[in-house]
Amino acid sequence: MHPLRNIALGLASLNIFIVPCVHAEKADQDKPLILEAEKVSVNDVQQTYELNGHILLIKGTIIVTGEQGNIKVDPEGYQYVDMKGTPEEVASFRQKREGPADEFIQGRASDVDYNAKTELLTLTGNASLKRLLNVQMLDQLRGWKIEYDDIKQYYRVSPPPDAKAEDLPLARAILSPRRKATLEK
Repeated sequence: MHPLRNIALGLASLNIFIVPCVHAEKADQDKPLILEAEKVSVNDVQQTYELNGHILLIKGTIIVTGEQGNIKVDPEGYQYVDMKGTPEEVASFRQKREGPADEFIQGRASDVDYNAKTELLTLTGNASLKRLLNVQMLDQLRGWKIEYDDIKQYYRVSPPPDAKAEDLPLARAILSPRRKATLEK
């Protein structure tokens, strides 16, 4: 195997650790879950929801959209959201982050998965993720799969499992310098 190929495969999985001490809105957990869709099926015993057609999910500052979705609620009340888009309309996720400024995480992909307990957002399939301050883009990532861990404060961009070295680079990141203003609470 060529050394350049090893380097290219290593770069395909891009891990980026974030320094700021800004987390997702903690008040979101205590907000009601608002669902809109063409079809909603609720199983109160199993605490599951099946959603189809033009889905809009709102919980505090979290907004998730898609065409087909499932929500599972655990005994502690945490939601696990799996939202799928279509070739014409991708699924999306947006959440305000805690702190003095209007900072948001916003992502789009074929599939959006969010675990409210671990605060892990996974975007799969032509994924993009932005960190915004008001309307100014601070960070932008693109790739096949993006994982954003709000508790550990890192992004990870991964290639498809069947990626070939000649297809690389499959991940891209634009990261703004961290300033004192964005680090303060």
